[in-house]
Amino acid sequence: MKRIEDYALIGDGETAALVHRNGTIEWLCLPRFDSEACFAALLGDEENGCWKMGVCGEVRETGRRYRGDTLILETEIATETGKVRLTDFMPSERVEAPDVVRIVECLEGEVEMVSELLVRFDYGRVHPLVRNDGDGPYVAISGPDGVKLAFDAPVDFADRRFTSRFRLRAGERSNFVLTWFRSFEDVPERVDPQRALEETEKYWHDWLKNVRHAGPHRDVVVRSLITLKALIHRRTGGIVAAPTSSLPENPGGSRNWDYRFCWLRDATLMLMAMARFGLYDEARDWIGWLCRAVGGEPIDVQPFYSVVGQRRAIEWEAGWLAGFNGARPVRFGNGAQSQLQLDIYGEVIDALYQAAQEGIADGDSIDQLMRMLVGKLEQVWQQPDAGIWEFRSRPSQHVYSKVMCWVAFDRASGWLDRSDPKLSAHYRELAEEVRGEVLAKGFDRERNAFTRGYEDRELDAANLRIPLVGFLPADDPRMCGTVEAIERGLCRGDGLLMRYRPAVTDDGLQQQEEGALVAANFWLVDVYHLQGREDDAHTLFERLVARANDLGLLAEELAEGEGQLGNFPQGLSHLSLVAAAHRLAGGKVTDRDAVGDLARAVTAG
Repeated sequence: MKRIEDYALIGDGETAALVHRNGTIEWLCLPRFDSEACFAALLGDEENGCWKMGVCGEVRETGRRYRGDTLILETEIATETGKVRLTDFMPSERVEAPDVVRIVECLEGEVEMVSELLVRFDYGRVHPLVRNDGDGPYVAISGPDGVKLAFDAPVDFADRRFTSRFRLRAGERSNFVLTWFRSFEDVPERVDPQRALEETEKYWHDWLKNVRHAGPHRDVVVRSLITLKALIHRRTGGIVAAPTSSLPENPGGSRNWDYRFCWLRDATLMLMAMARFGLYDEARDWIGWLCRAVGGEPIDVQPFYSVVGQRRAIEWEAGWLAGFNGARPVRFGNGAQSQLQLDIYGEVIDALYQAAQEGIADGDSIDQLMRMLVGKLEQVWQQPDAGIWEFRSRPSQHVYSKVMCWVAFDRASGWLDRSDPKLSAHYRELAEEVRGEVLAKGFDRERNAFTRGYEDRELDAANLRIPLVGFLPADDPRMCGTVEAIERGLCRGDGLLMRYRPAVTDDGLQQQEEGALVAANFWLVDVYHLQGREDDAHTLFERLVARANDLGLLAEELAEGEGQLGNFPQGLSHLSLVAAAHRLAGGKVTDRDAVGDLARAVTAG
């Protein structure tokens, strides 16, 4: 059985790959995060594309780590005859021709190795046309895509796979480079592996000089920030929710979604996380992506967009893929794109407001977009929506969605306070109207808790964010009651929190128990801290951090007992981790309260 936590991430800011602890690359989309996969064994088997690199003979011991604070993966394999180190990375400087570089170095004795490369375009379905002129490298082509193989070891192509067998003695190394190119253009020059390794290591070291974190949990915070950086498309500033698709939210289940898109609800967490830790360039780039993606008149906000701001992501199923441990269907694209999710307006407007207040973005360009957004929300805020969890059943009046409508009107009022006092007062009144409605219809006095919807008495972990966005203080009796109810109703036997209790009516799929949502548990850490429950906050934080894999990576959810679930690594999980770490280290009380100090920090920086 495959385990999600057995994988590592490498990437170059254009795309990313997942490497199994046995040295096999099982997932890679080229040339972009949301492009078709040429290695899709993660969701099927080796015939759907992978790159195996292993020893010939029995393995006695293996270990892996990232090289310091970088995204360079090192895997060591010991055999009866010696030990080798496999170094995997994607050069950070190449844009038009993404590369995967694999360097095998013998550390002790003598080891016989074998590389097996199976390239399968179109998500593991199409075998490429292979050519070799006898003197140059192999080239594999299908449609618009091509890859070039530049290997030190001899290559034999047979049975639709490229095989290299080679032997290394202590101190010797062998280099392997796979380079993507457009099949209708010239084949690119080979990247120099050793030089690329040095430049990539320097890139990460230089980037980390901008990270400001003097608090505890330094290693997990930095690893999370590196992971988030790897999910940012460097040319546009968009951040994908995860680099994978269809990793199941429950073993063998059908909730398998494509997360290779940029969700707007990550806006506030992303902006605040980047700015809080001194990464102002990333925050500015993200705001630039946001303004381009949602721009246009009439304004029409979607839950997510592609990394370059495209609006369409038609959902479809790949019937030829067996699924991760048989979890089917395997989906690409995402049908939630067309849903109305009202909380999006709150997150976007909050991000714009904070960006302008912090000096990260130009106020004039933000002003027009904010006015258009809040004007549109005024027309639709009373409608039912799909909610933060993107339910595919009948829309409902979700409490958290309405809270975020309050956020939108509240921030818009604050933004317009000086430039347009009359309109500011209008949105202040509208914010109070929304607040009154939520308090009257969204709080169940019998349960003493905010519920999932106005006519839905189920609990919702999203309501833990109510004090984080400034709607109510964390120590308000209604929030204290909500936390107690969530602790009773949504905590599993191991004490970790589910986002809600699933039912068949939630999304039209069969009833399935999910894992503990990582982000929701970090939200609970935040609320514990705000309520003065410091021991509970630190204890839960440490438990969550301990559930990351050996490389510090987190998926979307945690299985009960052990193991991870869902797409991997998950941006929202790592965003929530660094936000909680910041608060525990003495950061500002709520996201709203942090604006002033961040503005001064940006100006000073």
